Amino acid sequence: MRVIDSHTEGEPTRVIIDGGPDLGTGSVADRAQRLRDDHSWIYAATLAEPRGHDAMVGALLVPPTDPSCVAGVIYYNTVGNLGMCGHATIGLTAVLAHLGRLTPGTHKIETPVGVVSSQLLDRNTVRVTNVESYRHQKGITVDVAGIGPVTGDVAWGGNWFFLTDFDQIDLCLDNVAALTAAAKNIRIALQQAGVTGADGAEIDHIELFGAPKTTAGHGRNFVLCPGGAYDRSPCGTGCSAKLACLAADGKLAARKIWRQESVIGSAYDCSFVGHPSGGVVATIQGRAFITSEATLLFDEGDPFRGGIRNDGR
Repeated sequence: MRVIDSHTEGEPTRVIIDGGPDLGTGSVADRAQRLRDDHSWIYAATLAEPRGHDAMVGALLVPPTDPSCVAGVIYYNTVGNLGMCGHATIGLTAVLAHLGRLTPGTHKIETPVGVVSSQLLDRNTVRVTNVESYRHQKGITVDVAGIGPVTGDVAWGGNWFFLTDFDQIDLCLDNVAALTAAAKNIRIALQQAGVTGADGAEIDHIELFGAPKTTAGHGRNFVLCPGGAYDRSPCGTGCSAKLACLAADGKLAARKIWRQESVIGSAYDCSFVGHPSGGVVATIQGRAFITSEATLLFDEGDPFRGGIRNDGR
């Protein structure tokens, strides 16, 4: 299986360019469901140890069904599919440019949750325009073990998020273990309280917000992803959900830049325009860098051929 690895503002992406499972025909959403139902081995085998690590996100290239798109892609992490992934779309765009399949300009990419556009500004800088993002519920309070009452919003940015202002622990790299534990407890509290996204969808991303640490920033976040790893980047779908909440509260005007810092200090420049349905269409700009090209080997005699599974939950 041929892969190209990159990182987007610190968060790794592994793009499978050849040798992935045959998912047949149909929409990208249909093929994503087939990946989940029939080929879930790929999650840990390609991303978890010993070939990867919990923070990695996979991007499986598939033929698009929309003829206006340059590629179709299914995003996943070590435990399952992702609907959209902002950092991985930036990474995928850089990889396609690295392969000579893209030139600077705007290109459409088909994902399981809809078509997004990706503007390649230079070899490393990409601006992604996401699917519609919106706030689903405002001001939800849950009682969290070890913390107490926590209030936040439920929003969609291509994945489901619970977003909360959080000042109990400083959002810095030294506190990642404590932040991870707090975010996991918030996710458990949401599940116990029956708080979900639309149609009962699981809220699998927790986003903690605090003040920026640079004069250029407008906020800093810590995002816990479904597998239990934290996002090293500011999280593209999480930023989209954040912009939807800011817009709904009248705290950010359309087309005004919001600079979002991550827990490691990297940043995205974000903005939005309104969507006819009432949500927002967010644009996320960041940088990706190619880190390796490799062929993954799967020896039948290897007892860890399928990866070391840990759902991190």
